[in-house]
Amino acid sequence: MRAVTWQGPRSVSVEDVPDPTIEQPEDAIIRVTSSGLCGSDLHLYEVLGPFLDEGDVLGHEPLGIVEEVGDGVTAVAPGDRVVIPFQICCGACWMCDQGLHTQCERTQVRDQNMGAALFGYTKLYGQVPGAQAEYLRVPHANFMPTRLPPEPPDERFVYLSDVLPTAWQAYRYADVPPGGTLVVIGLGPIGEMATRIARYHGTEVVGIDQVAERNERVRGLGATTIDLEAVEDVTEAVRSLTNGRGADAVIDAVGMEADPSPAGKLAQRVGALLPDAIAAPFMERAGVDRLAALYLAIDVVRRGGTISLSGVYGGMADPLPMLTLFDKQVQMRMGQANVKRWMDELLPLVVDEDALGLESFHSHRLPLESAPDAYEMFQRKDDGAFKVLFDPGQRG
Repeated sequence: MRAVTWQGPRSVSVEDVPDPTIEQPEDAIIRVTSSGLCGSDLHLYEVLGPFLDEGDVLGHEPLGIVEEVGDGVTAVAPGDRVVIPFQICCGACWMCDQGLHTQCERTQVRDQNMGAALFGYTKLYGQVPGAQAEYLRVPHANFMPTRLPPEPPDERFVYLSDVLPTAWQAYRYADVPPGGTLVVIGLGPIGEMATRIARYHGTEVVGIDQVAERNERVRGLGATTIDLEAVEDVTEAVRSLTNGRGADAVIDAVGMEADPSPAGKLAQRVGALLPDAIAAPFMERAGVDRLAALYLAIDVVRRGGTISLSGVYGGMADPLPMLTLFDKQVQMRMGQANVKRWMDELLPLVVDEDALGLESFHSHRLPLESAPDAYEMFQRKDDGAFKVLFDPGQRG
């Protein structure tokens, strides 16, 4: 089959790789019909190379058709249309019973001291072949897949794999009080989806980004925006909109590669360029994130407010202003989205109607063969690149 593979820092290619096969009785094989390019994939493209091997298959946002199932699978059958969560989880262990599917006890990557395995996401998370491919092996297929109706189109449902539950969890974790104001830092796919969810719930939103097109998109949702390039004191601008207190809650939807942070950027690039045998321990013990977005969140949240982190962080030596956090009584909640935990709340919003406008959420739908150009375009934000979907069945 054809699949998107990592070849080195800022280098991906589409290669022929072996077709997946049934390895366990509860496995299923799906033919991928849509697969998203996520901002988290750019962390692999730029920063997390020391934890990848040349040829690793990328991607973790799949939707497709079941082609084959193992002898122990009864929940889905060949021909079913399904969406698959980005993390691999059993649905039966103690952690899954708590709704903490990203901590699944059957798939935790214990040799790395990490949580549940993820599709297409480094040795840290199990080095499982990813979903930017023609076919995908899905473990724990009696729990993982969510069956979908044959219509409407993929664009309505593919975000159930990651973007939609990630943004939903970010909003739920933010715990905005009635009548409160939510600041969303970073208006890429997760930030905008969180804004759509917040506006759906009637929450006032202030979005912050430096990309004019992204600010314009969320203004169309009824949010107020602050342009990082045009406003000298963002904290004061937020306070002027919130009775001088700051935001009741903040979602950081940016994560480890926030601009500007020259020292953090340098450390990330040094880590990416070192030989893997040196770089991986460096990143694990001394890795430093670019923390501009998180520092801004700490500044703009009001005393007693909440910060919800949905942007991915990976540093192990990040300096944090603990005095400020403690003095302001800031609550912080974070973590990978527990996709299946939120599915019952999300399905009515996408099956019964397109309540969040998902069918027009993407900016590009491209053949899988376009992946090298798509990664570069998405990283550079060229050509209005906002959300890219790959169609493995589409020929370039």
